[in-house]
Amino acid sequence: MQSRSVSRELALLLLGQMEENQIKVNKNFSIEQVLNKALDTLTNHWKEELADCANLLEIAYEELNDSELKEFDKSSNQIVRKHLTNSLKKGELILNSLEETIDLTRLISLSDHEEIRFGAINRVNLILNKFSHIDQNIDNVMEGWRLKRLPRIDRDILRIAFVDLNNLNIPVAVACNEAVNLANRYSDEQGRKMINGILRKLQDNMSLNLK
Repeated sequence: MQSRSVSRELALLLLGQMEENQIKVNKNFSIEQVLNKALDTLTNHWKEELADCANLLEIAYEELNDSELKEFDKSSNQIVRKHLTNSLKKGELILNSLEETIDLTRLISLSDHEEIRFGAINRVNLILNKFSHIDQNIDNVMEGWRLKRLPRIDRDILRIAFVDLNNLNIPVAVACNEAVNLANRYSDEQGRKMINGILRKLQDNMSLNLK
């Protein structure tokens, strides 16, 4: 079960490196290269975020020193509080999100496992080979909405769930739960709600087809 979860996450990251309008089946791509690229991107992003956070703290420190040299000034205190609040919020966001960078190193080390590698590449190739069919079927349950209007990460999570359900015979409860887990890690609150709703409709459609 754990290997399947890792395979899904690897598949999601691999799909994210491909342009949708230029999708081609490529069985020779390197998981390590793709994940290392993603790791480098995340690392550089968090370096910039940490530098920004440090800058906010420095500004707050300077404002605090200046306020000590002046008579009590309510507006100065508000400015200091604002800078400190912003830097603390950004610091909290960075610390919470750095988990993604740490987990990528785990994925890189696990990608050498044959079962995990096969599961990831198999899912990606199924999606690439059945791309239009998958998107059309997901569109069919999105009343008044279209898949292309969702963020890319949400579209890929739904595509992985679709091949799990329709091609890999993964139990519905497992496939939906795994998709929700990916959404919790990589999407936002609105994306998670949308994915949940679409998965329920896909599940209902499958139940009707089985009757």
